[in-house]
Amino acid sequence: MWFTGHSLGGALAMLAGARMYLEEPRLQADGIYTYGQPRTCDRTLADAYNKGLKDRAFRFVNNNDIVPQMPPEPAFTHAESLRYIDSSGKLHTSMSLLGGLADRAKGLTADPLAPASDGVRDHSIKRYIAALETNVT
Repeated sequence: MWFTGHSLGGALAMLAGARMYLEEPRLQADGIYTYGQPRTCDRTLADAYNKGLKDRAFRFVNNNDIVPQMPPEPAFTHAESLRYIDSSGKLHTSMSLLGGLADRAKGLTADPLAPASDGVRDHSIKRYIAALETNVT
């Protein structure tokens, strides 16, 4: 079974995969792919999810997408498995703190007429699809 979703759908996909695993550990999702998912769990659930599903879960975040930054930490957190799409559309399996901050600044300044709109533009599923298509081919 595969779970996937964008935005709230990503949060629901993550929770469905986690619930299936936690209620019956022999049943594991074949894959969980989320795009622009908000923070969905507390540290306890994130730890259990990471332990059981780390190699099957992939959380994609497009540069300055505002939704994955909500709700605020520390009450809510993300599980591991980040796949970061930088401001140039390149996919990364990891990103250093300084590299991520520099790339986020680059994304914010990409449109000098509307710098604050980058977080909303980056949330579009069309941008996720375009970035993933360029990284696959």
